[in-house]
Amino acid sequence: MKFNIRHVTTYRYDEPVTDSVNEIRLAPRTNYRQSCYHHTVAIEPNAPLLTYEDGFGNRIHAFTVNPPHRELVIRSESTVVTHDNDGVRKRILTPVEDWATLADEALRHKYAEYTIATPYTEESEEVAAFAASCRLPGEGVYEHAMGLAARIYREFEYRPNATHVGTTPSELLRGRAGVCQDFAHLMIASCRSLGIPARYASGYHFIGDLHTRAADFEQASHAWVEAYIPGTGWLGFDPTNNNRVDGRYIKLGHGRDYLDIVPVKGIYRGTPHQRLSVDVDVQLVEK
Repeated sequence: MKFNIRHVTTYRYDEPVTDSVNEIRLAPRTNYRQSCYHHTVAIEPNAPLLTYEDGFGNRIHAFTVNPPHRELVIRSESTVVTHDNDGVRKRILTPVEDWATLADEALRHKYAEYTIATPYTEESEEVAAFAASCRLPGEGVYEHAMGLAARIYREFEYRPNATHVGTTPSELLRGRAGVCQDFAHLMIASCRSLGIPARYASGYHFIGDLHTRAADFEQASHAWVEAYIPGTGWLGFDPTNNNRVDGRYIKLGHGRDYLDIVPVKGIYRGTPHQRLSVDVDVQLVEK
């Protein structure tokens, strides 16, 4: 599938601000399931861009706007071709081999950053109990990940404004309602509590005329989970929609949790009063 993506972020300030230092993670990745053929970033007021990769392989554009300004606009445009090959499992192990592989010290060291708790994927008795209750006797890691995504989909209500940007998995377990970021963090924390390396992925989910529970039909920005499956590698799971990641998902980046891949973040001098607007348009060009 071929997509054109337009992502516009606008900050408006009540008074002129200066020395705005920013970094953005809006460049789609090129990997085994998608190819980014075109990507541009434009800044208003005009500013030179510094491009580099972070420790997770995400492409970052950094810039600084020093003169006084009352509006900052970041325009990102991309053309991406995706494939449905994320569902290919290279080698299927027995359940016993699956879990034994995850217990191997060398593998745990290799993926240590995706197995430890973070502020958004905290360790807690509530999370550990939820994760343990989701594990069924005799199932392998892949089946467990699928079942975990399905259970989160069934038991938690998708409700915008029910949570905030800093909501933890334990808070979600108590409130039983949230958005894609919350569901992804709960699944990641649950996977890690059982020794499954898991990471937070962000990007876009093209829903077109599909009926999904993710309410943000206009913007299509989305978050999901990538879990390490022994014998196969990293596979994507979407607990918000109870889906495996396929050609309708366009990935921007991944990290330990949301804090690692915030799309736009920065600091500036001036008034704390600002208004943020984000406009995302994902258009299907070819199937």
